[in-house]
Parts: sequence; C-alpha cells; structure tokens
Amino acid sequence: MWRRIARLFVIKTRFEAYLIIYALAVGATARGFDYLDEYPGVGGYLLALACTGAVFLGGAKILDATPKRVKPSPERRRRVVARASRDGRG
Repeated sequence: MWRRIARLFVIKTRFEAYLIIYALAVGATARGFDYLDEYPGVGGYLLALACTGAVFLGGAKILDATPKRVKPSPERRRRVVARASRDGRG
C-alpha cells in the first residue's frame, strides 16, 4: 500500500519533470518579487537572482535524473534483431 502511494511522488517522464520545473520557476519568481519589495536595491536583486538561479540548478539536476527516451535508429534495430536471432532468442 505504501509503495503505491510513494510511487506517486516519483518523476517517471521528462514531461513530468518539465511540469515540476515550471512550478518551481513560478514559485521562485513570486519569491523573487517578494524579496524585491522587502529589500529594495541591490540586495533584493541579488536575492531574486539567487531564487531564479536555484531553479536552473534544480531543473538541470531533475532532467539529469529522468531517463531520456531515445528512439533507436533502424540500423541499430536491425543489428539487435540479427544478434537476437543468431543467439537463438528470436
């Protein structure tokens, strides 16, 4: 039961990763605007920049962790099928 619930929180596809990164970016932008209101001047701009920079770093890490779905070329597909039939698997 707990495994089924925990599986809901696993990012399985790149599309899900992009949705999460978008949500992070919206939240970071809102926080950046709050920092600009709270700390006028250079300090607010630096904090807002740090918020958006964190999204870039986190997004890159999320995309690195999700599997890239690469469609095999017809040449590779032929080699795999030939090898499987030669080994007696096909």
